[in-house]
Amino acid sequence: MNLKDIEHVKELLNTPQKIAIIPHKNPDGDAIGSTLGLQHYLRSLGQDAVIVSPNDSPKFLKWLPGCETILNFEKENSQAQKALQEATLIFTLDFNHLGRVGQMQSFLEEATAKFIMIDHHQEPSDYAIVTYSDVTMSSTCEMVYNFIDYLGDTDKITADIANCLYTGIMTDTGSFRFRSTTSKTHKIVAELIEKGADNTQIHSNVYNTNTPSRLHLLGCALKNMVILEEYNTAYITLSQEELDTYKFQKGDTEGFVNYCLTLDGIRFAAIFIENKEEGIIKISLRSEGDFSVNEFSRLYFQGGGHNNAAGGKSDVSLEETAAYFVNLLPNHKNDLVK
Repeated sequence: MNLKDIEHVKELLNTPQKIAIIPHKNPDGDAIGSTLGLQHYLRSLGQDAVIVSPNDSPKFLKWLPGCETILNFEKENSQAQKALQEATLIFTLDFNHLGRVGQMQSFLEEATAKFIMIDHHQEPSDYAIVTYSDVTMSSTCEMVYNFIDYLGDTDKITADIANCLYTGIMTDTGSFRFRSTTSKTHKIVAELIEKGADNTQIHSNVYNTNTPSRLHLLGCALKNMVILEEYNTAYITLSQEELDTYKFQKGDTEGFVNYCLTLDGIRFAAIFIENKEEGIIKISLRSEGDFSVNEFSRLYFQGGGHNNAAGGKSDVSLEETAAYFVNLLPNHKNDLVK
């Protein structure tokens, strides 16, 4: 953030606001951690701040302090609409295009509030009066810490804020192993622990939540894995029938795609998950090295994200989507096989 933006935000927050904080659809640890962390901070300033989420968050994030206050647009529609209509200031976190909020998009487009964006994905839209965008950041939670720091308020970071922000940084960095994890990230994490983040308990709450059905679903996913050694690529498919068989719950497939990258020589990984209710195939892409899955997803699958982690979707069948993906690989062989 530049000095002009910082002063603008300070000016806005020096007067009472009705604030709505928005994560993207199907929110992950970074989206929920950043919105809750920001909500706690804004409330400490005496602001009326509420989180409106396009849909529900995964079960493994429900323990986060304040999670019970989040308005679910799908289930609490009238309250959520009211919050958006009455908002004088809207923060959008962990996404940079209003198309990422599903059915909420039209309500945000019609909102009379001023927008502030905090996000670390590529190619941000220009809907906000203040845009804090930095693709080099490990996570939006790291950026929320910086946002609070820019406003001179790190002394206001409580244990609740610290636990929320630590969770998002941990999940979005793959427990601090991704390339986006910098020395600054570790310094911020150390500060959060000093402020009360319980790193051991957070890790347990997020990762030690397996159920027998989730492990059986993981077994099914690994059995479905296809390895294409000639392209240093592997992918997984999961049909709606398989999800139903193993009693799929939101968040159950988190991290499944990363198993492909544990194979020796694999640089590109994908998972294709059928969603009959939405009529799409949900796609997650991961890579190692300099192969940009962000560019790949934007080019072929209506998505985007980061260089090594991106998402997208397909409107054709699971089988057609997987076949299309495989047929694309020869176009990128020189980048995948080095």
